[in-house]
Amino acid sequence: MKKIVLFSLFICFSAVAFGQILPSFQFGVKGGANLSKLSTHNTFSSDNSAGYYAGVWARIGAAGIHFQPELYLSGKNTTMVSNDPAFAGQENKVKFTSLDVPLLIGTKIGAAGIGVRLNTGPVVSFILDDKQSFGAATSNIFSGDFKKQAVAWQFGAGLDLGKLGVDLRYEPGITKLGKQNYDGQRLNLFTLGLALKLF
Repeated sequence: MKKIVLFSLFICFSAVAFGQILPSFQFGVKGGANLSKLSTHNTFSSDNSAGYYAGVWARIGAAGIHFQPELYLSGKNTTMVSNDPAFAGQENKVKFTSLDVPLLIGTKIGAAGIGVRLNTGPVVSFILDDKQSFGAATSNIFSGDFKKQAVAWQFGAGLDLGKLGVDLRYEPGITKLGKQNYDGQRLNLFTLGLALKLF
């Protein structure tokens, strides 16, 4: 009897350990809101503006560590305001539409479908469109020529409750967006989203 109990315990512990080694795969959809702000240098200042994002995510994990690639369409809005007294109060509202690809490494603490996640990694953004609106008097000063690709870094935390997840992230820009008139600009974001695991 004692041998049977010991053998059963050995099988259980072996199964748990084997389950930790084998990679798991999850896939789902997600969406949420962002607050974006362009970094400023001298002439310009920028306020946080609300936008959106929506797309898909995957999570491949083993031994408590997971790789989480994501793909989503994102709308990022910001307003540039001149600090030059000659153009006080003049604004350029910029709306970016981008395809964002975060490549995150993370870990999860918890069990039975409930847990806290921590993740970090680079994000590559492919700018699909940028729309600018400004007063005619300042069009030559505020009109910007933006790059078609940007790189940022994400730091985030998430909470999983069964198939649902909540993510809060901060994303400081690494590369500059502007090629003309916005030479020093990097886009920084806060994002809050809701994720649904499909399988």
